[in-house]
Amino acid sequence: MDPYLHQQSGTPPPFLTKSMEASAAEKAPATASGGTRRVLLFPLPFQGHLNPMLQLADVLHARGLRVTVFHAAFNAPDRVAGYHFVPVGAGVPTADLVPTGSNADFAGALLRINERLQGPFEDSLREVLQEEEDHEGARPACLVLDSNLRSMQVVADRLGVPTLVLRTGGAACLVAYMAFPALCDKGLLPPQDHSQLNLPLDDLPPLRLQDMVFSTTTPHETMTTCLERIVESAKCSSGVILNTFNDLEGVELRKIIDGVGVPVYAIGPLYKISSGVKSSLLSSDQTCLDWLDKQEAKSVLFVSFGSLASMDQEELVETAWGLANSRMPFLWVIRPDAVHGSGNVGLPDGFEEETQGTGMVVSWAPQQDVLGHQAIGGFWTHNGWNSTLESICEGVPMICRPHFADQMINARYVEEVWKVGFELEGKLERGNIERGIRKLLCEEGGEMRRRADDLKDKATRCIKKGGSSQTMVDLLVNCIMSLPSSISMGLV
Repeated sequence: MDPYLHQQSGTPPPFLTKSMEASAAEKAPATASGGTRRVLLFPLPFQGHLNPMLQLADVLHARGLRVTVFHAAFNAPDRVAGYHFVPVGAGVPTADLVPTGSNADFAGALLRINERLQGPFEDSLREVLQEEEDHEGARPACLVLDSNLRSMQVVADRLGVPTLVLRTGGAACLVAYMAFPALCDKGLLPPQDHSQLNLPLDDLPPLRLQDMVFSTTTPHETMTTCLERIVESAKCSSGVILNTFNDLEGVELRKIIDGVGVPVYAIGPLYKISSGVKSSLLSSDQTCLDWLDKQEAKSVLFVSFGSLASMDQEELVETAWGLANSRMPFLWVIRPDAVHGSGNVGLPDGFEEETQGTGMVVSWAPQQDVLGHQAIGGFWTHNGWNSTLESICEGVPMICRPHFADQMINARYVEEVWKVGFELEGKLERGNIERGIRKLLCEEGGEMRRRADDLKDKATRCIKKGGSSQTMVDLLVNCIMSLPSSISMGLV
């Protein structure tokens, strides 16, 4: 039996003996001054990465650990009472660190973030370590960092701080990243011909070659370096934490365990395990919840493409008329920067009159609350991992429109593995959009919804006492508590 993963649904792993269970449930050990251990965290400064890290912080804080959150001085998260926040990199150039739009070079931005924040982070980490030793007589237990922050991990290693890595994407995504070099060695990546894109990848079912083209604008060398560092961060850590659950991605989790050689903790869905802490870089329009209260059960299509994806004006117009022509109720999130090269969004003439009473448009919505609302019958999504996981955990089937990064992988799994949605392929055209909406809400959506409800039930079971994710949280906390507290290492 694998010591880090259990494949049975709804039951604790058999390797978790009573002594291990008791050890995992102990309170955080006291420091020399009688306080509890401190855990350090460093999220990536993007919306989809901040929330999972803060939710993890909430879970650890609830187990008695004190929390310090390092964060980029730009895109700072909302403050949480009881946490210590440390800004990093005030004054560094940031214009090219916050990419927007589906065609932006996100991998390049990740490398620049690592380069520019590494020095400032080392200074900040030294200060925090010294403060902890002066006041508590012990070092922090560890640093939990986003897997995209490999350079910060190097700093922590140099200063003798153990690291754990949080993967905010799904397990299937990390498996694909691990396989990327082999596909390059075989000459499949980068694709040499458009005709290759639909080629099935036998070692990564159900993925196709096109699902591994994570960006059409990032140079291949940049993407390769970025993915290599993500995988390195996992292999060089004391453990990998994933925001997923065993009944959803058990096969992929086992591949990760075999590949990284360190403990793997699948503790998702984090937003369900935590007490509801969240941070939003955008202001949500709460009035949409009142509007949803007036709609029939499972009748509304929620449309949101995340905090970074974008479209051109023609795609916006076609989307608008596809929604209007479907005659189905909808809640549509359109960010002010959702259209390429524009700071404001203009809906087509006549759209508001045509959809009055059946649709609502907002600039940002409280997504978890929306997806959990009884009125929501479907979700048209970009398939970022948080959105995909939240939709699954709320039992909401999906129309998939992936844009970049891991979104193509997530969409493929939604359609081919979990069968709780389908991809809207090709050019955005109002007739195709209308047909897709009707397919989800009126035609084939019933069977997809039943499968989504089944996954929702499994997600609910895994976070209950004795469930796989709660068991993994116990083991994770036990791991953190057992890390050495020596004060003799690193501060040189």
